[in-house]
Amino acid sequence: MAALWGLAMSSAALVTPILTGGAPAPAGHYAQAIVSGGQVFISGQLPIRPDGKLLPDDGFEAQATQAIMNMLAILDAAGSTPQQLLKVTAYIVGVANWPRFNRVYAALLPDARPARTVVPVPELHYGYLVEIDAIAVCHQQLSQAGGEHGDADAS
Repeated sequence: MAALWGLAMSSAALVTPILTGGAPAPAGHYAQAIVSGGQVFISGQLPIRPDGKLLPDDGFEAQATQAIMNMLAILDAAGSTPQQLLKVTAYIVGVANWPRFNRVYAALLPDARPARTVVPVPELHYGYLVEIDAIAVCHQQLSQAGGEHGDADAS
């Protein structure tokens, strides 16, 4: 049992939260992303600007662009790249927005072709039209400063 406890403790030490000023700060009890086991797990990103400004009245394309840009900023802060994306999940309000999402996604990630799921939903928090999360490979060794990693301007 002591060996299992030691394994659990050493594994816990390898979990690094990511926080960057290039994406909105978490509004709840979660991290922007977690790096562990050579992967980065990015939490769902709504189309909120990095300064926290809410954009629920922007059109679908603008919302999709902002959500993807938030994901890319966190990916970069974790030391990963779009080419290292393994899986992307997008939640979009209304199946009719699927082709619009595809156009924005292809324009922002032209050389990345990870596994992807698009899930049409009836509604999202705050009335937004898109939310996106992702998993990527992360080979960069992260430094830990107060348990968080990311841009120097992160707070």
